[in-house]
Amino acid sequence: MTKQRTVALHTLGCKLNFSETSTLTRLLEQEGFEKKAFDDLADVYVINTCSVTDNADKECRQIVRRIQRNAPDSFIVITGCYAQLKPNEIAAIPGVDLVLGAAEKFNIVKHLQQLTKKTDNATICSCDIDDVTGFNSAFSINDRTRTFLKVQDGCDYNCSFCTIPMARGISRSDTITSVVDNAETIAQNGIKEIVLTGVNLGDFGKGPDGKKRKENFFQLIQALDQIQGIERFRISSIEPNLLTDEIIQFVASSNKFMPHFHIPLQSGSNAILGLMRRRYQRELYQQKVATIKSQIPHCAIGVDVIVGFPGETDTYFKETYDFLHQLDISYLHVFTYSERPNTLAVNLPGAVPISIRNERNKILRNLSFKKLQYFTAQHNGTTRKVLFEDANKNGIMEGYTDNYIRIQTPYRKEWANNIVDWTI
Repeated sequence: MTKQRTVALHTLGCKLNFSETSTLTRLLEQEGFEKKAFDDLADVYVINTCSVTDNADKECRQIVRRIQRNAPDSFIVITGCYAQLKPNEIAAIPGVDLVLGAAEKFNIVKHLQQLTKKTDNATICSCDIDDVTGFNSAFSINDRTRTFLKVQDGCDYNCSFCTIPMARGISRSDTITSVVDNAETIAQNGIKEIVLTGVNLGDFGKGPDGKKRKENFFQLIQALDQIQGIERFRISSIEPNLLTDEIIQFVASSNKFMPHFHIPLQSGSNAILGLMRRRYQRELYQQKVATIKSQIPHCAIGVDVIVGFPGETDTYFKETYDFLHQLDISYLHVFTYSERPNTLAVNLPGAVPISIRNERNKILRNLSFKKLQYFTAQHNGTTRKVLFEDANKNGIMEGYTDNYIRIQTPYRKEWANNIVDWTI
């Protein structure tokens, strides 16, 4: 009898990657692979990479070295954004056997069937990103209490700091019918919350070839709101210029779409936003926050911001700090700018020293901590619905309110994957 092959998968990066790794796992299990924990010994290790920052690249290399030490005879497969952007660099890492670019990621089963033995040279299955079309739906399941459901991929924006269009290709989407089918499948698995994910989620509606369809994101959320069995939907991240008033109004009136928006800002300085080639100015962002808060006062608003972008003087950074300080937002995700090859920003003048970038990151993380404390304190004494996760962390369980306040309490099995009324 042939021994069942084992596979262990690891995800670096965003919610979109988590949804895709989970789908890769299901594809492999359907072909007879047994899933193992990533720290266990396995015949095949798959790393789904990110390449938004230099740290993500370094982390990938460190993981490969660790696998080499612990399981030198195992196959190592690298896919994801880093694999698309720098296939030759990855192939040169000792121990890597197979590099799968964006077009080949979901053909992993076919490629593994063709892998028979370790060789000195890694096999690269990549392509020009301009040739990447088609949409592969993906969602995570059995990994968490909530599921990440991919509905859109790629991006047509060309922000000067970003490699994602080079790594994932043009903006393209699933159909509303297919998304609804996937959501109904998820509901049958007893999952209570779906997080909608994509590279540029608000751009939903372009077909697999990147051409505009007659569907849009507003129509998508209207359709999902009708699904039975899913109690919560979240919008993972949406560009401020694509967050329409009708979307805000719909979330305000919906019982299923949570009062929680994550809206990338990147800089509070219009001069820096121009250098970043963002498609809005800070006045639009301010207007979106005001509209949300006027209709949903208890809404959580998360913000992405980049510090240390080329040309960000002390004055421009202070503009960003002051702008964020006065905004009625709940928390920040702070990123330190890192130079990415083949982006326009690499050639901009005014590079900010690394030490100053790190200091600015610390300043904004401190601001985020204060913002989150203040937002939480505003809700003290109120009762909100909390979806508790199943994980038992040293006798403690965690969950999130509808408006994304994290709650910790002693573990109770009967609360796991259930929504509980909780007084903050």
